[in-house]
Amino acid sequence: MQKIKEYLCKMLDEGCARLIISNPVSKQQEYKKITAEKKKTGYQISKYTEKQVFHENLSFSDTAEKCAALVHGAFKQVNGFSEEKEHILLISKKGECRYTVKGGSGKKVDTDHNRQKNYILAEGVSVPPLVDMGVFTKDGKVINSMYRKYKQINRFLETVDDEISGFKADTLNVIDFGCGKSYLTFVLYYYLTEIKGIKVNMVGLDLKKDVIEKCNLASQKYGYDGLCFELGDINGYKAPFEVDMVVTLHACDTATDFALYNAVNWGARMIFSVPCCQHELNGQIKPASLDILSRYGIIQERFCALATDAVRGNILEYCGYKTQIMEFIDLDHTPKNILIRAVKRPSTPEKTKKKALEEINALINQFGFEPTLYKLLIRKNDTV
Repeated sequence: MQKIKEYLCKMLDEGCARLIISNPVSKQQEYKKITAEKKKTGYQISKYTEKQVFHENLSFSDTAEKCAALVHGAFKQVNGFSEEKEHILLISKKGECRYTVKGGSGKKVDTDHNRQKNYILAEGVSVPPLVDMGVFTKDGKVINSMYRKYKQINRFLETVDDEISGFKADTLNVIDFGCGKSYLTFVLYYYLTEIKGIKVNMVGLDLKKDVIEKCNLASQKYGYDGLCFELGDINGYKAPFEVDMVVTLHACDTATDFALYNAVNWGARMIFSVPCCQHELNGQIKPASLDILSRYGIIQERFCALATDAVRGNILEYCGYKTQIMEFIDLDHTPKNILIRAVKRPSTPEKTKKKALEEINALINQFGFEPTLYKLLIRKNDTV
């Protein structure tokens, strides 16, 4: 084991951002593959069984020793990838090690191994909702025509995963507004319970009765006891528990505003919102001195959509959230690619709140509009 550790230390010292531990010594081995992915504060270890994947976060100093313990007597191969080199460690049945390095010509090494990125939902692990929505085959393989959808789903889970690691409570309470057919709701529930091991109470809310009935039947089919669906409107909805997380994906136009309004009033710790169809400001805009933005219809439409989400982001900052507006997926997949991620701060400096509000008011005064979320959370409370 000491020799294995030395070689793994060498890989990490040489800048390997990803390790793949493979080729188990027997078919009875619990883990079929293990990966280590470099993060900001250390490495994330992912251990794959036939049906599940388990994650563990390690500091930089602990990674080599932990990986060596996982490899010793259980696996026969480790591949490490830096930007320009591939490090290969082969271990014989007798424990003898052979270490080689490929690359070094300045050409970057393909670390994806023919698209085998370290996705949260790994291929080869059967996820029933993904099978039913036609993304996975029954044995957990991605259907080629659905690979973009597979990447989109994983991208969303990555944005959640970045924040959920710091969640310490025993139970996570989640509201999903405008859940629709709810495939992503089911996948999120699977991720939180099966991969992260969190006890979850989740409610999906939608206005379509037939959709709610089908979703509740599917939840029973999957055995998702903590997930239920209710018929109701986002505006005025009363949550059945203290809300930790609010998810709103493609809630149309001002429905997103009412979802964010509820999330703030509940003091939700985390908000994940993908806005859709931001039409409200397009019918209000009256630029004081920038007529060029309203001269061309497509320019006005896109500007109003961006302005809507910029105001939403600043309002969340004003209300005590650390807010990011980020690219959800690549633009070549869909133009609706903005995700608002907001995490409740322990406290917010007054200068941060003041700046956020000043920027909102400057935009409103310049273009003569008044967004719904502004009316709900700022004007209604007479804070201006």
